[in-house]
Amino acid sequence: MEIQSNARAAVGPEQVYLDGLAAGRFEIQRCAGCGQAVFYPRCVCPHCGGTALDWFAPSGKGVVYATTTVHRKPEQGGDYNVCLVDLQEGVRMMSQVRAVAPGRVRIGMRVAARIAAIGDAAQVVFEPAEDLA
Repeated sequence: MEIQSNARAAVGPEQVYLDGLAAGRFEIQRCAGCGQAVFYPRCVCPHCGGTALDWFAPSGKGVVYATTTVHRKPEQGGDYNVCLVDLQEGVRMMSQVRAVAPGRVRIGMRVAARIAAIGDAAQVVFEPAEDLA
């Protein structure tokens, strides 16, 4: 577990998260006080109110909690999936499941995280991982 440095704390937790993604690292926070994982990045633990939040690399394993398909015309990029994924560490994040047709994403589907370039930004997306234990 890595302790936040003063430099990381100075730019704010959201920027630390985004900078990590840009550098190819997917990290979330864990509260040193209660041990709970925290996502979206923040300064105060939503579970206990603690302010000692450390960064760590999650397993990336998750399960689709909810999903929908956003329908767009092909010339606008076509349909895409938006989903909520529960990570193994106990946090939920909004993302997309890629490498499968948007309408084939299902609640309960096991997925694995990866970092993808979307436009000018790096984001966490998921791919089906039925082989995950």
